Order: sequence, then structure tokens, then C-alpha cells
Amino acid sequence: MQTFIMLTRLTPDAVRSPKALEDLERKVADHIRATCPDVEWVGSYAVLGPYDYVDIFHAPDLDTASKVSAVVRTYGHAQTETWPATEWDHFKEVIRTLGEKTPAARTQK
Repeated sequence: MQTFIMLTRLTPDAVRSPKALEDLERKVADHIRATCPDVEWVGSYAVLGPYDYVDIFHAPDLDTASKVSAVVRTYGHAQTETWPATEWDHFKEVIRTLGEKTPAARTQK
């Protein structure tokens, strides 16, 4: 499973009360479970700043992550940004394949 980070900003007219916000969350979560049953939710966070929420989830592929984002945009009345993420230890393994030589070292003989 791949990891994705989704940043969400609600549109100004998305909710009018705290109760409406909870109802919206439940509605969106139900749609995601129905349309993307392979998605595993890691966590959801309310944040301060240009976005309202940060969600972390695992999906089998980019197409499924795109569906999650579309559900949030459509049913959640929101704007989203979705980023693929690589766990740090795996990233270190990937970059080790680059070797030790720097571009400058390769040109010197």
C-alpha cells in the first residue's frame, strides 16, 4: 500500500454549525468506505493555517487515492491537495542506489 497525505480546505459555505461539520464528516467517510474499500485511514488532524485538515491514508494505487480526493471534493464541499509520501527508511534505501560519487567527482580524472 502506498501512503498519501491529503490537505483539505473547506469552502466557505460547506458548513454552518459544529453539528453540520460532524454530519459532513460522517457523510464523506461513508462515501469513501463505499467507493474505496481498500483504503486504510491512518489519521485525521485539524490544523491551523491555509488548510483545515490533514489526512493520512494508505491506498493501493494513485487511482484509488484520486477517488478519495474526488469524494472529499464532491461530497465534502472542499478543495484538496493529495501528495504521495514515502516512509523515511524506505527513502534512504532508494537514495543509497544513487552511489557515492558527486557530479563534480565524476568529471575529475
